[in-house]
Amino acid sequence: MAAKRAGEKRAPPGKVLTLQWTEGNPGCSYGRMALAVVTGAGDGIGRATALELARRGLDLALLGRTEVTLRATADQAERAGARTLVARADVGVEAEVRLAAATVLAGMGTPRLVVNNAGIAGRKARVEDTTAADWDAVMAVNLRGVFLVSRAFLPAMRAAGVGRLITLASISATLGTAGMAPYCASKWGVVGFVRSLAEELRGSGLQSLAVLPGSVDTPMAKVGGFPPQMSAEDVARVVAFAALDAPDAMNGSAVECFGP
Repeated sequence: MAAKRAGEKRAPPGKVLTLQWTEGNPGCSYGRMALAVVTGAGDGIGRATALELARRGLDLALLGRTEVTLRATADQAERAGARTLVARADVGVEAEVRLAAATVLAGMGTPRLVVNNAGIAGRKARVEDTTAADWDAVMAVNLRGVFLVSRAFLPAMRAAGVGRLITLASISATLGTAGMAPYCASKWGVVGFVRSLAEELRGSGLQSLAVLPGSVDTPMAKVGGFPPQMSAEDVARVVAFAALDAPDAMNGSAVECFGP
């Protein structure tokens, strides 16, 4: 766990300190978010998003496969004043997600924000050259992982009656790309999941939104072969808007971004 902020009181075990909105702390427009869970937070958009949220005054629970990169993100977030918790988990593995969620809930309390960012591009190949293992590997992280992580935190978030789930899809959720059928299919599926969840959340105080970036300057962009049009930090600011500033009426929205 990170060192506490200067002048901050420690929350009791299993509780999260509520952040109060002030002019110097932008935070959420409705001023009640304190803890954000970010998956795939070890690098790329996940790390950039975690750091953006830390700067916006949120504490962080960081999930991902590689503990060393998660801890590097945590170190940077702590320097921005956030409390952090690192939980190693493959989001496509149900038992690991359950254990990570239990660790977060016991150690930091109920999140007010879940960012489903973890994703992989997979291997570029024509459909007839794509193996079932290729297909399953992409679906496990990009679609099954979103379902498992969302499901793990929803009961506690529903009980709290406030919160938001933001899922990183892709502009590939609106078009097709030759050689990237598993990836495109997974991202189309993500948007369907986000919008179905949004309907289930109506009237609950929770919202579900998707962010659909175009080509981002991360290693994943090299698989598709598209030139990057924006940085991970550009996308992180869009995620922060969807998470903290977008009105509740945007529940179910798919926010597209293409770069400056």
